[in-house]
Amino acid sequence: MRDRMSILAATAACLLLLASAACHRAAMSRPLIVILVPSQDNPFFKAEADAAAARAQSLGYRVRVDAHEDDAYRQDNLIDAAIASNAAAIVLDNAGADSSIAAVRRATQAGIPCFLIDREIEADGIAKAQIIADNDQGARIVAQEFARAIGSQGGDYAELLGRESDTNAQIRTSAFHAVLDLQPNLHRVAAQSANWSQAEAFQKTETMLQAHANLRGIIAGNDTMALGASAAVKTSALSGMVITGLDGSPDAIAAIRSGALRATSLQPAVLIARMAVDEADRFLHSGSTGKPERQIIPCDLVTQQNASDYRDFEKVR
Repeated sequence: MRDRMSILAATAACLLLLASAACHRAAMSRPLIVILVPSQDNPFFKAEADAAAARAQSLGYRVRVDAHEDDAYRQDNLIDAAIASNAAAIVLDNAGADSSIAAVRRATQAGIPCFLIDREIEADGIAKAQIIADNDQGARIVAQEFARAIGSQGGDYAELLGRESDTNAQIRTSAFHAVLDLQPNLHRVAAQSANWSQAEAFQKTETMLQAHANLRGIIAGNDTMALGASAAVKTSALSGMVITGLDGSPDAIAAIRSGALRATSLQPAVLIARMAVDEADRFLHSGSTGKPERQIIPCDLVTQQNASDYRDFEKVR
């Protein structure tokens, strides 16, 4: 009896192993979509990676997510790994408008279509799609809200800029000035790059507050820097400071609800990531996305009046 039970147990284990192997082979037979983003620690990039991965898996693809850390050399290696893995498609938030062109071209020449999100490259006809938020429009609507909050009496303000080499940082500051330079009573008295960093923004804001006692507001190139500025203002026991960000991060929206920030502009990261995967799927099945290569998606202004409509880089109602 004991021998019979042992045989049955061994048979069951063998069947389980065979079933597991069959499931693994079936999973590995599904086409692979590689998703490359700057970072998986930054909540914005994590949101777009998670959204792209979830959409791809729901459509029946295998998924691999990696981060290039804004390093063009590391991005090159990850693209080469995708080529070696015979990926069906690449969804890419790239490491530089110029430095990424060769990598995207290499993947395309290897027969792997690339779908760019968040950041564009300075070339057309290589990627199958470049789907980006309208940084110019998003920065302008925040600047308009910033000026409205300070009021017609105007005053001095400071600006926190993103990484100077980042195309989006340049677009945002230009858009800020397209609006604020037309306000005769608003005067920018200080501008510092905080490299998208909350810690750097805190330090730079402390320095600016010491040098300029009459600041009425701080306009920041992203939410992370705006939150750093808000923390510095709070530490200095100042009140009434108008602070705005840009991106629509969960932390920024929570700060808007509490009154620590005045406004942000939501970049629809989740929507854009899903669009890229949907277009990749359409291209793989039909040979066309059915869309123009460059697609510009508008941003939404988020204030206390509508903050509850947004969550995790997405409009939820």
